[in-house]
Amino acid sequence: MQASLARSLQTSRGPLLTHRTRTATLSGHCYHSRARQTLAPTLVTMGYRSSAREAISDAYHTVRRRRHADTPRHHAKEKIAIIGSGNWGSAIAMLVGQNVLTHPDSFDDHVPMYVHEEEINGRKLTEIINEEHENVKYLPGIKLPDNVQAIPDLAEAVDGATALIFVLPHQFIPSICRDLRGKIPKHGVKAISLIKGVDVKGTNIAIFADVIESLLNVSCSALSGANIADEVAKGAFSETTVGYRRKVDGVMWQKLFQNENFHVQIIDDVAGVSLCGALKNVVAVAAGFSDGLGWGNNSKAAIMRIGLLEMKKFSMEFFQGVRPETFVQESAGVADLITTCFGGRNRKCAEAYVKTGKPFDVLEKQLLNGQKLQGVETAREVHNFLQARGRVDEYPLFRTVYEIAYKSLEPSKITAKL
Repeated sequence: MQASLARSLQTSRGPLLTHRTRTATLSGHCYHSRARQTLAPTLVTMGYRSSAREAISDAYHTVRRRRHADTPRHHAKEKIAIIGSGNWGSAIAMLVGQNVLTHPDSFDDHVPMYVHEEEINGRKLTEIINEEHENVKYLPGIKLPDNVQAIPDLAEAVDGATALIFVLPHQFIPSICRDLRGKIPKHGVKAISLIKGVDVKGTNIAIFADVIESLLNVSCSALSGANIADEVAKGAFSETTVGYRRKVDGVMWQKLFQNENFHVQIIDDVAGVSLCGALKNVVAVAAGFSDGLGWGNNSKAAIMRIGLLEMKKFSMEFFQGVRPETFVQESAGVADLITTCFGGRNRKCAEAYVKTGKPFDVLEKQLLNGQKLQGVETAREVHNFLQARGRVDEYPLFRTVYEIAYKSLEPSKITAKL
């Protein structure tokens, strides 16, 4: 290092100083203080006290920069923030809260969860979660790890976060993202969307990973799969799929979410994963109509098959880069469709619609305990988009679900145009 310091002294002040300092002796260890002791006297006797100090300082910092450039930097820990606290959001918080403790070198151990504040029997929900470690409204009976903190202030929840998990109804994404502007770091932030839905504006359609990316200027992955929240929270074996933009992000999300009972596959297909998660809810509404009519498993299987084909056709027609194998090989595809058509909230409400005749907004309030019914809303958005593109007749199942939900078509007509 002595030689490096000498070379830096020679090059930092040009030819004149090189000539005047050539007799300087570099002895001892080359720390800053030692460099001053060995070099300064020689230069001071020449009458260049100020120049000597500047030269020594420049040389020291030059050598230090070179050394640091060759030294591997310690990778900073990812700081997680969960935006959303419903049924699925709370299950994810439980999973993440456990996993960050399993990987202390990779993740900060504090997991803030943004909660839209509400009162339960006169107590704030955040207070209940933080004191009892349970979301008694949306995930009752499941204890959350102590390191998960419910926070009602969005800015506080995301303060310093480098990895954002969006898990809330898609209707709230634009306003949430607007509120997040200026509240997250400008660089190094990535996000993942666990949101089921599409954003339609006339003849344009987008997945919510794209919406988040455009509003926040972050790289956004997507997670979807056969994941009924209560089962995941109870530790039942499940699989899920993460679609990534950058493989390094996919690997990080896989590490954050995966454990022995929750397996995560990562693929380069954000659009395919997102669209499977959104469109399967429309098919599940159709399956629920079939259940309400008492048609049995043959009819439901036919509806599911046709629905899967329409999901795949729609995704590949209107989005670039969608992989056809996502629909048949990944948990986000056929596996999630099966689960949703047999056990999801959309199927449940559609069955009740047939049996009771009650409007969907009433059934949502009565049956879902504050959760949102996404399939009917997605059916409307998809129909409006297809209508704007002049493609409604190409998707008969999607069209019929819309007409039953919004145009009072008899549920028994669900298979009439298939």
